[in-house]
Amino acid sequence: MSDTTLPAAAADDAAGTTPASLDKVRDILFGNHMRDVERRFARLEERLVKETAALKDDMRKRLEALEAYIRNESESLEAQIRSERNDRSDAHAGLSNELKETARTLERKATAIDEQHARGHRELRQQLLEQHQRMTDDLQQKVEEILGTLSRTAHELRTDKADRATIAALLTEVAMRLNDEFRLPGADQVEHG
Repeated sequence: MSDTTLPAAAADDAAGTTPASLDKVRDILFGNHMRDVERRFARLEERLVKETAALKDDMRKRLEALEAYIRNESESLEAQIRSERNDRSDAHAGLSNELKETARTLERKATAIDEQHARGHRELRQQLLEQHQRMTDDLQQKVEEILGTLSRTAHELRTDKADRATIAALLTEVAMRLNDEFRLPGADQVEHG
């Protein structure tokens, strides 16, 4: 049977055909091609199943690798954060101790400066007091010397000065002599004799 006789026979059978005979005709006409298509579909399906399984396996492996990478990175970051937190905590504690020590040092220096200032103030007051005492003593001595000198001078003036009556008599005598009124007793006898 050739390909040209098949369609004619199929046409003859088609007039008085049943569904089973139609299947035979279809099988004869398209059987090889359908089996070939079915084989291709089966191979394609098998290949799709394999590729899907391979893709699933690859995706699972990649997700596992990604999860492992993320877990490792997370642990690494956590360790880094913990290390930085510890370093910062240590640095903070170090700075805190340093600040406390600096504050104590400054407090000691301030106390020393206050004590030195108070000591200098006391010494200055003592020096001023001693100088005041010396100056008071020197002034008292000078006053006593001046009073002594004044007393001696006043005494000398009192003893060496002429009294008022003597000065008055002297001045009266000078006035009388100037007026030619003064006569000494016994001077008349000398002039006449």
